[in-house]
Amino acid sequence: MPSSTQSLTVAAKTLLRNRIFSRSGSTSAGPSRWATPGHEERPKGYFMNRTPPPPGQSRKWEDWELPCYITSFLTIVILGVGLNAKPDLSIETWAHQKALERLEMERLAGDSSD
Repeated sequence: MPSSTQSLTVAAKTLLRNRIFSRSGSTSAGPSRWATPGHEERPKGYFMNRTPPPPGQSRKWEDWELPCYITSFLTIVILGVGLNAKPDLSIETWAHQKALERLEMERLAGDSSD
């Protein structure tokens, strides 16, 4: 029984490997661009594989960076202000207010009967 399970596992792995490396529907030959091992011998060791600029020069911002940073900052500010200013609509707050109203009505009813 274990040999049939092993052969089934090997067949499943082979099928999966062939699907990953196949280029069905493509006109170009060669391995899939999603499954290639890469074109570098080894990583450069820098963040995002970008070499740092020479000393004395600053990194040039990409076109998307400034709008992204501005939008992120404004989102944080709007959410911070909006979430702090929202009304408290929890059931506990409602029940507390109703209990205070009942206590006030009982106190007034007790004062008027005296």
